[in-house]
Amino acid sequence: MQQMTTFFERLRQAYHEQPDFRILTLQHAGQDDLPLTYRQLIEGAAGYAGTYQRAGIQPGEVVILILEHGSDLVFAFWGAVLHGAIPAIMPFLTEKLLPERYRADLAALIMITKPAAIVTYPAFEEEIQPALSSEDSVRQVILSNSALPPVRPDFSQLGGRSRLAEEIVLLQHSSGTTGLQKGVALSHQAVFNQLANLKVAIAQTDQDVVVSWLPLYHDMGLIAGFLMPILAGNHLVLMSPFDWVRSPQRLMQAVSTYKGSLTWLPNFAYYFCAQKTRDRHLSGLDLSSWRAIINCSEPVRADGHQAFIAKFEPYGLNPLALAVSYAMAENVFAVTQTAPGVALRVDEIDRDALQTRNLALPAQDEAASLLMVSCGKAIPNVSIRIVDSEKQDLPERQVGEVVVRSNSMLTGYYHRPDATEAVMLPDGSYLTGDFGYLAEGELFITGRKKDLIIVGGKNIYPQDLEILAMEVEGVHPGRVSAFGIFDEHKGTEDVVIVAEVDIEDIAERQLIADNIRQAITRGSAVALRNVYLVSAGWMIKTSSGKNARLANREKYLAESGDSASP
Repeated sequence: MQQMTTFFERLRQAYHEQPDFRILTLQHAGQDDLPLTYRQLIEGAAGYAGTYQRAGIQPGEVVILILEHGSDLVFAFWGAVLHGAIPAIMPFLTEKLLPERYRADLAALIMITKPAAIVTYPAFEEEIQPALSSEDSVRQVILSNSALPPVRPDFSQLGGRSRLAEEIVLLQHSSGTTGLQKGVALSHQAVFNQLANLKVAIAQTDQDVVVSWLPLYHDMGLIAGFLMPILAGNHLVLMSPFDWVRSPQRLMQAVSTYKGSLTWLPNFAYYFCAQKTRDRHLSGLDLSSWRAIINCSEPVRADGHQAFIAKFEPYGLNPLALAVSYAMAENVFAVTQTAPGVALRVDEIDRDALQTRNLALPAQDEAASLLMVSCGKAIPNVSIRIVDSEKQDLPERQVGEVVVRSNSMLTGYYHRPDATEAVMLPDGSYLTGDFGYLAEGELFITGRKKDLIIVGGKNIYPQDLEILAMEVEGVHPGRVSAFGIFDEHKGTEDVVIVAEVDIEDIAERQLIADNIRQAITRGSAVALRNVYLVSAGWMIKTSSGKNARLANREKYLAESGDSASP
């Protein structure tokens, strides 16, 4: 594939040079797989491009897509590209999201992003209307059943032909409790630079087949599981995230059927697949084509990898296929990448040195330790520094904030110069808000800056405590949240653990709470202020399924009777 300058040019090239190549296979539970060639994809997109033109949407205006997994979402996104509009995919309302909060987030997004249109289903229009007002920018709510049918595109007449490489091609709304208010604006050139850098890092070839269930409103799913294969010309097998959650074996079945070679997964999915997939669903499968299964978007745990290997190695999985990437929407996607086919590096470090001196020293015999999994080295054209609070560089094995600079950085947070200025240094580097350290050129992430808990001068990373709590019998895996509450009498923070359990018996719940206290004290030397046990479904997650610790802290304070000092 020759170097492209814009998404529009790449689609035009594919339409003329590879029209019959099957670029995408859409999977839905209970339905036959839907194959789409480049011709079918682009003609479906051209129908939506005509719909945008008919609705009066201008090139350069933002279009919000509120659609579920399926052909409408695919056509609506690429149709915006052909028309020259800027697509932004928003999570669809599910039972895990509170309707009131969802509408509030949508209203905030509209106020800041100022989209010209929203695309959704007729049945969902009533959910959108409460978020709209007569003063906002939305001129049209385009319903999927009103979209024009697929049509042969006239590229000379489509609005996308005039878009420039340095102009914004899409908005990526990174997940978080307020994430929808910060749209990461990415240019055509930044995305193509990222894809070129990533291609080298993962040794990507034309024969690679990407298999994904990831939602497209999150950078991992949008870039690695959607844009990259379609722009690079790799067959993409894309299933619904809801189908995968109900039946995780679908991922392995798709890999076996289509000879999948590349997949990106969040850390929890390794545990989930290993625990929820039944052997009877794996009979006859061949996973030997899977050459890179890349852990991304969450702190990486070695035990999850081991559980995944133990479960699927009997079906042809190569243990060396497991890889790790550190990624973020602000860099389009990947910052680092471990080499596929090479064993991951696990760094055992001294726990007390990390907590008291911000040093990641190799653990000594008998000393309490933590296992850290490497995220790999920076991919081509990306540089990483670790800095202190004064933005001064730190040496290897000194923990500080991770700073990234590359040729694939965001243009800025859309219509948010204040937020952009807060994270960009004068040299164009981006302050990630993540803590980590470098060791022999490899990056290790210790936690999020905003989530750090300081107890008596010790730096406590909440995910370490959550992992200890999840090992207690009766606690739901992945449904624990740890956070700090300042105690003005002590002059330091106390730690609270909220954990979901199914048990209602008071005595049994007390036993679980006691076991959590003991496990955390033994494993971290932290004495808890409170263990707050809740029923299933209590925990707040971000749109991408991450632990929303600050939101959980607010919810805990609101209903527990506990109080935080000012």
